[in-house]
Amino acid sequence: MKIYDISQEVFTCQVYPGDPAPERVVLKAMAEGEVYNLTAFHMCAHNGTHIDAPFHFIRDGKTVEEIPMEAVVGMAYVAEHHGILTGNDAVGILERAKKQSPEGAKRILLKGDVEVSLEAAKIFASSGLCLLGNEPQAIGPQDAPMAVHLALLGSGVILLEGIRLGDVSEGVYLLNAAPLNLSGADGAPCRAVLIKL
Repeated sequence: MKIYDISQEVFTCQVYPGDPAPERVVLKAMAEGEVYNLTAFHMCAHNGTHIDAPFHFIRDGKTVEEIPMEAVVGMAYVAEHHGILTGNDAVGILERAKKQSPEGAKRILLKGDVEVSLEAAKIFASSGLCLLGNEPQAIGPQDAPMAVHLALLGSGVILLEGIRLGDVSEGVYLLNAAPLNLSGADGAPCRAVLIKL
């Protein structure tokens, strides 16, 4: 068994343009004579490696605590792609995933500098997918992400953004991307890991 940590370190993570960056505040420090060390931190729910709940773009969508754990924990298929992911690319990825693992085809992780097109998002949304992950901080075009988010989140697909798959080969893995249980939130950070069984 091999475990891959596919999460970004929080305080040095990538931040979507315009979002506040994470901050660490040292409240107590043993180096300064305190009995213990104590840290507080402030961050945006969409910093670093995080999930998007449907509520991120849908007024009445599910919030983080309403997401079923089965969506973010289970078999997943890692597929490498660079550039714009077309509808045909999405079909090919789904076919390869289903051939290797029908259960893994429910959670697709895209390795590489990929931008999911609206056409691809619609194919993923209609495929029964429960999670789509990618390495960039946003799933669609950075200058206009709304349509892609709406297509996926509107069909109940949970998004896992900002993952790191550099050391991970294409194939099937066990994914654990459980988010922090932030009641009422539109997204949440997670410590995502892949396990090669």
